[in-house]
Amino acid sequence: MNVFIKPDEQNDAHINSAMAKKGQMKSNAKSRLVPLLLALAVVIGIIIGTFYTSHFSGRRLNIINTGSNKLNYLLQIIDNNYVDTVNTAELIENAMPQILAELDPHSSYISPDAAEESVEELKGSFSGIGVKFTVQRDTVAVMNIVKGGPAERVGLLPGDRIIAADDSTLIGLSDHDIIRRLRGPKRSKVRLTILRRAQAEPLYFTLTRDDVPVQSVEAAFMLNNQTGYVSIQNFGETTYPEMLTALAQLNAEGMRNLIIDLRGNRGGYMQTAILIANEFLPAGQLVVYTEGRKSPREEYRTDGHGSFQNMPLVILVDEISASASEILAGAIQDNDRGTIIGRRTFGKGLVQQPIEFKDHSIVRLTVARYYTPSGRCIQKPYVKGHDEDYENDIIARYERGEFFSADSIHQEGPEYHTRLGRTVFGGGGIMPDIFVPEDTSFYTSYFKEAVYNQLTIQFALAYTEQNRPKLEAQKTVDELCLYLDRQDIVGLFADFAQEHGLKKRNLMIQKSMPLLKRNLYSNIIYNVQEQQSRLQYQAPDDPAIKQALDLFREGKSLP
Repeated sequence: MNVFIKPDEQNDAHINSAMAKKGQMKSNAKSRLVPLLLALAVVIGIIIGTFYTSHFSGRRLNIINTGSNKLNYLLQIIDNNYVDTVNTAELIENAMPQILAELDPHSSYISPDAAEESVEELKGSFSGIGVKFTVQRDTVAVMNIVKGGPAERVGLLPGDRIIAADDSTLIGLSDHDIIRRLRGPKRSKVRLTILRRAQAEPLYFTLTRDDVPVQSVEAAFMLNNQTGYVSIQNFGETTYPEMLTALAQLNAEGMRNLIIDLRGNRGGYMQTAILIANEFLPAGQLVVYTEGRKSPREEYRTDGHGSFQNMPLVILVDEISASASEILAGAIQDNDRGTIIGRRTFGKGLVQQPIEFKDHSIVRLTVARYYTPSGRCIQKPYVKGHDEDYENDIIARYERGEFFSADSIHQEGPEYHTRLGRTVFGGGGIMPDIFVPEDTSFYTSYFKEAVYNQLTIQFALAYTEQNRPKLEAQKTVDELCLYLDRQDIVGLFADFAQEHGLKKRNLMIQKSMPLLKRNLYSNIIYNVQEQQSRLQYQAPDDPAIKQALDLFREGKSLP
C-alpha cells in the first residue's frame, strides 16, 4: 500500500531523521572519545605520581625502576651462566659494604653475626666469662679477672693461658675470633683448657657465662686536694649514671676543679654526650644540632638542671677523640664554658641511623651531620669511595708534624665565633685552645721497636706472673712503685728483650730510660691493680694534665 505524507509531516520526518542521525553521530563521537580521555587521564596520573614520588622520595622511583632491577638482573645472569657455582647470599653480603663505602666513610653494613657484638660495648655489659686478655705468641694470656665474674668464681687467675674453648683451639686465632668463642648467651656453659705456670698438666674449668659489666668511666680520682680527674673511654648507655656517681664521689672528697679526659675516646651515643654537657652548662645553651638532606635541623639545648655549672673545667682531647667526644668538647668550647687541651680531634661528624633487616643484619646509614653551637661541622673532609685515605689521615697528620707543632696544622675551613667572640675554625675536628705536642725527647729506635713489637707488654705480663704475691702485697700505687724501684725493672727488661730478638743498645736504653720505666711500670701496675691505678701513676708526668693544673692555679680555666 502506498502511503502519502503531507508536506508538514514530510518536514517533520526530515527533522526527526536528521536528529536521529545527529544523535547517532554524537553517540559515535562519545564512544571514540572515551578511550582517548581514559588514556589521557592515565598519562596525567603517571606524570603527577612521578612528580610527587620524585619530590618526596629523593627520586627513588627512578632507582627502583632501573638500579635495583639491574642488580637483580646481574645476580640472575651470574646464577644462570657463571662458570662455577656461586653462593648468591654470600655474594650479596660481600657487596653490601662495598656499596655503602661509595657513600661516605661511616655508612656501614654489619652482618647478623657481628650485629650484637657491635653494640655490646656501648650497652654497658655483655655476656661472657669475665677476663681481660692479650695474645702472646698466638696464645691467649689472661691479664685481669673481672671481679665477681664467672672466671673469678671458678678460680681462673691472671697469667693463665687459655688454649681451648670447648673443642675449639684458641691458638693462632685473631682477637675477634677469640672473643666470639669466649662470649655467648647468658647461662650457656663453656669448658676452658688452661695452662698455668708451675702446673705440669693442663687444667679444665667449666664456666657459666653471665653478664659482665663494661665500665665506660674507667677512672675517677683526686689529682690533689682540689682537682678531680675523670677518664671516659666511650659514651655508652651507662656512661651518664657512671659519670654522676664519679662526680658525687669526687665532690665528697673536696673537688673544686675538674679535668675530663676524652683522649682515645672514639665516641658512642650522642644523647649521652648531651646529658653530660647539660651538667656543666646553664639553661638554654645549644649543645649540638644535626641537619641533613632528609633530616630537618634538630637542636639540643640544656635545661639548666646541671649540678656543676660553675665548676672550673678542662677537657683533654687527642687525635683519636671522635664523634660524641667532639660533641662534648665542641659544646664546652663554643659556649666558652671551659678550656680544651691537647691535639686536634679526629673529625667524625656524620650521624648514622641503624636500619635492621629481617636477618638481624644492620645498615648504619649516614642521615645527617653534627654541628657545634657556633655552626661548625665536626666532620673532616673525605672523598667518596676512598676509605683507605680517610683511615690513614692520622698517619698523614703524624708525617706532617701535627703531633709535634701547632704550626703544622693548617686550618683552612671557614671562621666561626664562640659566644664571647673567639675565633674557631670549621673544616673538621675540634682544635684545642691549648696545644700539647707529643713529647719525643727520650725517643730512640730501641724504645720504638720495644713498644711496636709489644715486648714491654710481654715482659710486664711475665714479670707479674713470676712475682704476683709480692706485687699484690703492695696495697697502693706508691707502694708498688717503691717496690719496683728496688728491682731494676729496665735492666731485667733489656735482658728479656735481647732473648726475644731485640739487641741491647746501652746508650739508647740510657736515653730512653724515663720512657721505658714509665711504660713498664704502667703495664705492671695495670696487671696488678687495673686501669685506674695505671692512670694515677701516669698523671703526675702527663704534660696535658700539668697544663690543666697550671690553669686552675692561675684561675684561667674559663676563656
